[in-house]
Amino acid sequence: MGESRYIIGVDLGGTTINVGAVPVGGGTVLGMRSLPTDAHVGAKFVVDRIVTMIRDVKRDAGREGGFGADAFIGIGLGSPGPLDRETGTVIETPNLGWRNFPLRDLIVKATGLETEIDNDANAATLGEWWQGAGRGVDHLVGVTLGTGIGGGMMLDGKLYHGASDVAAEIGHMTIATAGRKCPCGNYGCLEAYASGPAIAARAVEGLEAGAASLIPDLVGGDLKAVTAETVSDAIVAGDEYAVGVMRETAIFLGTGIANLINILNPTMIVVSGGVTRAGRHLFDPLRSEVRKRAFRPAAEACRIVSSELGGMAGVIGAAAVYHVARLGGL
Repeated sequence: MGESRYIIGVDLGGTTINVGAVPVGGGTVLGMRSLPTDAHVGAKFVVDRIVTMIRDVKRDAGREGGFGADAFIGIGLGSPGPLDRETGTVIETPNLGWRNFPLRDLIVKATGLETEIDNDANAATLGEWWQGAGRGVDHLVGVTLGTGIGGGMMLDGKLYHGASDVAAEIGHMTIATAGRKCPCGNYGCLEAYASGPAIAARAVEGLEAGAASLIPDLVGGDLKAVTAETVSDAIVAGDEYAVGVMRETAIFLGTGIANLINILNPTMIVVSGGVTRAGRHLFDPLRSEVRKRAFRPAAEACRIVSSELGGMAGVIGAAAVYHVARLGGL
């Protein structure tokens, strides 16, 4: 028999939805499920998929842990985009195409379970602070690299939301005033250079200009199929062009992270997302760029590390969002 109470954690991303059952006291996540978001089909489809996944996780987790439906006390949900936590409304999500969307109320109506929502990157950061790389760290910044670039800030051991729940939109800091257009509509955002789709786009531009690389072979010659994962796979295969693309990505990220370090003076930056598979090819030039750009005492006080929880951070953190809101501190 396992822990008697569980929270359903939902990590809603621009590409993937992850759902699992998290023990109230922390520990092994049960019943994990992962499915494509398929946001292009429409908001109702996405909500219905989340609800179905929650139902399936409850069933599977109950079987794994040997407990009934009454063990599930609520749902925590991490969603992209600026949102209003008080009303449970997603204000805007460039990567899902939603505006003023009443996500929390729809989930409550469909499941009958109390639900709390927060920004997905805030949730992932809280997860790393609770059970991952940031355990015991009072001043922590999380940077999530995926379809977009998100962020979260733990200041003095508490998530910082700002005046209107929009704090830590790290992907939308401007790093090039006349740069690439971002899905948010601005130009020169960090997300427009270092998100997964942006890495793929920059790689393809070089290939179309004649760069020699293994990347086309990995996608059967279809450059439209290139993703950031393809670039990482090419790096593993020893492709120098892919290494260069990742080095350039690291410089963009290092510039943004140096800004964060100079402003917030954190103890730790946790970088998460599939791009971290590049390992030293990402982190070595990233840390080097930070040393060039951040004030030395601030840079020396801050460790830049990869996520410990990986793809579980958002699910664990979403459950933590519910825990903090309904049960008190972790």
